[in-house]
Amino acid sequence: MRLKGQVAIVTGAASGFGAEIARRYASEGARVVLADLNEEGAREVAAPLGADAFAMKCDVASRGDIESLVSETLERFGSVDVVVNNAGFTHKNQALLEVDEATFDRIFAINVKAIYYMVFAVLPTMRRNRKGVILNVGSVAGIRPRPGLTWYNSSKGAVNTLSKSLAVELGPEGIRVNSICPVMGETGMLEAFMGMADTPENRKKFVATIPLGRLARPEDIAKAAVYLASDEAEFITGVEFPVDGGRTI
Repeated sequence: MRLKGQVAIVTGAASGFGAEIARRYASEGARVVLADLNEEGAREVAAPLGADAFAMKCDVASRGDIESLVSETLERFGSVDVVVNNAGFTHKNQALLEVDEATFDRIFAINVKAIYYMVFAVLPTMRRNRKGVILNVGSVAGIRPRPGLTWYNSSKGAVNTLSKSLAVELGPEGIRVNSICPVMGETGMLEAFMGMADTPENRKKFVATIPLGRLARPEDIAKAAVYLASDEAEFITGVEFPVDGGRTI
């Protein structure tokens, strides 16, 4: 029960990394708010978690939606102690000049600007409490980029850097900020990252670049998110935390 008594918001919680983070947080004693544009999916994940979890529709690219999410969390649970900015978006693996401007804007709205909105929404409460944890799901793409994902890579580089900057600025107020950096994972965005069909043969090309010999799994990211949100990590802030099987070595 490493998160007992904590209130956590997890975005992009209807599937993949976010869903497993929400489940793990609940199993560790946290009250969890599952936010996703796919409200039905988020409700399906939340239902087995009991009364200490609820789902809410939220477009993280909308400041109004983020503010409503935080307001409803405070109304129900009275606090926001942990935020996991997990919702993400990518373009298909392709030549950089083939990505249109609307897609570029959407990538940065979801991957970067959403964190701006969330920080503005939760910071007043965390400052009053003199504590808080913000976890941003960055990527090894922002550390060691793959070709064909230039604009996505750059958005995750921004996430990694802003996490460090937030950590420096908010540390004196007892607020920790870290970036979790997964390698390519077994999620719904896998084919977009690969830029080809998800077949065993195609997977081998990408797995070959990971020393531990497999892709990231949702439980890998969830375990890291539990640790970084817990008191066990009370002296850890401003890190790019690779969960990558050695990919960034």
